[in-house]
Amino acid sequence: MSSRAAPRLLMLQRHLGSPQDSDMESGSSPLTTHVLDTTSGLPAGSLCLRLSRLMDLGQQWTELRKSYTDMDGRCPGLLKPGQLKPGTYKLSFDTEGYWKKKGQESFYPYVEVVFTITNESQKFHVPLLLSPWSYTTYRGS
Repeated sequence: MSSRAAPRLLMLQRHLGSPQDSDMESGSSPLTTHVLDTTSGLPAGSLCLRLSRLMDLGQQWTELRKSYTDMDGRCPGLLKPGQLKPGTYKLSFDTEGYWKKKGQESFYPYVEVVFTITNESQKFHVPLLLSPWSYTTYRGS
């Protein structure tokens, strides 16, 4: 393996983590996310995101938390145990700010992922795969 590839491989291994690491993260919060920069294949660290919940009265979004991804692209503790309630939630990712810091133009100024929680006893993981020109999300485990 080349000396250039070794640090990248180590970072990706830390990002993916072992099953034990993943259980510890998901055990501390019922809702987690992580962002992967698909142009580099590395985690998207220091990306600003906001978690909001749609409130029944007036159908207004209420911000629950503003946070940043860590250097592994993760934001594991979005909610404390017991804070997750059935309802509609939104994760808003400031993709424009992330790409501007990298000196990169982007097409999407932000990404909003809206999802519904019906069983608050489950764990939810919402990954985001990101490039300047596209994004993909899914319900992870």
